[in-house]
Amino acid sequence: MSVDGLPPLRDVIERHELRAKKSLGQNFLLDLNLTSKIARAAGNLTNTTVIEVGPGPGGLTRALLINGAKRVVAIERDERCLAALAEISAHYPGRLEVIPGDAMKTDFAALAAGSSDVKIIANLPYNIGTELLVRWLTTADWPPFYSSMTLMFQKEVAQRIVAQAGDDAYGRLGVLAGWRTQARIVFDLPPQAFSPPPKVTSAVVHIVPRAEPLPADVKTLARVTEAAFGQRRKMLRQSLKGIGGERLLEATGIDGTRRAETLSVAEFVALTSALRPTAGA
Repeated sequence: MSVDGLPPLRDVIERHELRAKKSLGQNFLLDLNLTSKIARAAGNLTNTTVIEVGPGPGGLTRALLINGAKRVVAIERDERCLAALAEISAHYPGRLEVIPGDAMKTDFAALAAGSSDVKIIANLPYNIGTELLVRWLTTADWPPFYSSMTLMFQKEVAQRIVAQAGDDAYGRLGVLAGWRTQARIVFDLPPQAFSPPPKVTSAVVHIVPRAEPLPADVKTLARVTEAAFGQRRKMLRQSLKGIGGERLLEATGIDGTRRAETLSVAEFVALTSALRPTAGA
């Protein structure tokens, strides 16, 4: 038995024949010391409802419960994993709710309704992680339904999330994350920590919403960053041409010979504000 009185995860995986599926972006994290490290990185969970995406056989789920999460709501689309998760639920009566289904079709704000503190903590499936994060960053209501997110990504994606102007990894994701949140990489995880081992290093990112981000229209900011970074090697006067770049640059006083990766979040917000009067025209 392991520290929580449940069987070791390797035994659970073997008993339920849970081979990780590449099509679902699965890489199982089996070491409860490492999953507990992720849980602790999210802070005190005593009065928290945790939303977890892609629990698989439940390694991180167990760590969240061991570390005192008041309630865990886990969304899992792989039906093979449900029996293993049901065993965890039975071991922690009333503290784990497993929702079979697709995270991409889930109303997360609705899951959070009625909870005073909600944190998203997940070893996100590689194939949907970035898209889910963008959805959580661009939710219409702000402050959002969560108080923080502690998420695992491929290290390359994690670096893009925390990147700032001038960094090699700086792009649309860095602008969106930097605009509305404060994000930092907490620690890295080597490939051998997973089963099967991925070909890349992973990293855990802790993300806290800003109470009052610079005011900007979400869709317009997305439009500006998409244009700017879509042709990132070109000067802004060229890359922004399709959205009225000359007028925007003149209105904001931004030099049109600069490139997208040199602009601060505040400058992207300024471009967004300049475009907004004609957005959708």
